[in-house]
Amino acid sequence: MSRLSHSEIHMVHRIGWLRAAVLGANDGLVSTASLVVGVAAAGSGKPEVLIAGLAGLVAGAMSMAAGEYVSVSSQTDAERADLAREARELAETPDAELEELIQIYVGRGLDRDLAERVAVQLTERDALGSHARDELGISETVTARPIQAALVSALTFAVGAVVPLIVTLLVPESAVALLVAASTILGLAILGGLGASAGGAGVIRGAARVTLWGALAMAATAAVGALFGVTVG
Repeated sequence: MSRLSHSEIHMVHRIGWLRAAVLGANDGLVSTASLVVGVAAAGSGKPEVLIAGLAGLVAGAMSMAAGEYVSVSSQTDAERADLAREARELAETPDAELEELIQIYVGRGLDRDLAERVAVQLTERDALGSHARDELGISETVTARPIQAALVSALTFAVGAVVPLIVTLLVPESAVALLVAASTILGLAILGGLGASAGGAGVIRGAARVTLWGALAMAATAAVGALFGVTVG
C-alpha cells in the first residue's frame, strides 16, 4: 500500500513578524498620507507638503522601531520571568508541578491515568518546556522577538510612507490632496487584503477594516488642515 503524505500549512508561526509588518505598513501609509492631505488642505505648496511628508516618514519609522522594540522587549522580559519562576518551582516542588500538569491534561479531556502517564513522560523529557507550553502558553512558535519586530516595523512603515510621497511628487499641486487620498485608500485595501491573506483570514473583511479606519484618519486631518488654512488666510 502506498503512503500518502499529509502536509499542513499553519499561519501561527507568522504572528510575530506579520503583526509588526501589517501595523508598520498601515501606519506608514495612513499617517504620512494624512499628514500630506492635511498640509495640502491648509494651502501649502508641493515643496512644503513633501518636506512634511518626508519628516513624517523618518520620525514615524524611528518611532515605530522604538515602540515595537520596547513593547516586545517587555513581553520577552515577562516570558523570561515566568520561565525562571517555573524552573524554580520545578526544582523546589516537583510533585506539585507534576500534579499541576496532570490536572491540565485532565481538564483537556484525558482520563486521570492517561493524563498521568503523559505528564510523567513529558516531564522526564523536558519538564520546563512542557510547563512553558501547556501551563504558561509560551512556545518557540509565538515567542516574542524584539529586534525582528523593530526592524520589520521600521522597514514596512517606510515602505508604506513612500507611497503618498511618490504620488505627491508626480501629480499636479492642485490635485495633491485628492489623489493622495484616493491612492491611499486603494493602497490600504490592497494592504488589508494581503495581510488578511497572509494570516489566513478573509481578504474582503481585512481590506474593508483597514480602509475604513484609514479613510477616517485622512478625513479628520483634511478637516483640520482646511480649518487651519481658512484661519490663516
